[in-house]
Amino acid sequence: MQKRDLTDLQSFLVVARERSFTKAAAKLGVSQSALSHTIRELEERLGLRLLSRTTRSVAPTDSGDRLLRTLAPRLEEIEAELSSLTALRGKPAGTIRITAGEHAAQTVLWPKLSKFLRKYPEIKLELIVDYGLRDIVADRYDAGVRTGEQIAKDMIAVPIGPDMRMAVVGAPSYFAKRPRPKRPQELTAHTCINLRLPTHDSIYAWEFEMSGREMKVHVEGQLTFNNLALRIEAALAGCGLAYLPEDQVRAHVAQGRLVRVLADWCPPYAGYHLYYPSRRHPSAAFAAVVEALRHRR
Repeated sequence: MQKRDLTDLQSFLVVARERSFTKAAAKLGVSQSALSHTIRELEERLGLRLLSRTTRSVAPTDSGDRLLRTLAPRLEEIEAELSSLTALRGKPAGTIRITAGEHAAQTVLWPKLSKFLRKYPEIKLELIVDYGLRDIVADRYDAGVRTGEQIAKDMIAVPIGPDMRMAVVGAPSYFAKRPRPKRPQELTAHTCINLRLPTHDSIYAWEFEMSGREMKVHVEGQLTFNNLALRIEAALAGCGLAYLPEDQVRAHVAQGRLVRVLADWCPPYAGYHLYYPSRRHPSAAFAAVVEALRHRR
């Protein structure tokens, strides 16, 4: 069946029900002459007369009546299903897949989404923790999370957390035997705890900035981890200096378990953003997740 046939059959159904070209044309939003032409072409293609026309009335022929009895329930089923799908579009349901780093997942995504999911039991969440800069389109994620400066310009970015700062910290036992560094370059003389990135299997270079001057330092040490918790534990144990999100060590610094250095070289930077490709008609579930995560100052 061609698309034209389906449209013409729908027109026939309305005329047969209304028993009037005038009423059917008004209901379909077309002119009476155009509707009459549509029915005439349908009859010619089928080789059957479907409607008997007089100056006063319109009624299905035997062939038209048979087609009406067969066609009506099927088109009604299609209309009902389309209506239910339209209703579903406004009802948050389905699976949302998000990829994010460990820190973003623990400090931003889960605190917000754990409350959100209780409100929307028909939404399922896949939260994949990964330090890699994923191609969310190729890997079939709905969205990813990165800091503001890491997001490609062809993506939509929604801030989901406050500005962030990094902190260089070490245990008092570590500094009991070593001087505190005053400039980032001095870190090369210290034992540091490294982070291995999955991207190109590389070691992360610590990033610093002061008065517009940017600097990256490749540090050395006995330990290299690929997660956050072990770097914090190693720093607390006096195994070396660590470069960590400020919010993760603030309490340890306040209570004297860690000592912070080079604070002037660690300015705030754009925090976490949810990013995703442009989409004209996002699902109700995805739109609800975006609103739940959106950062409000």
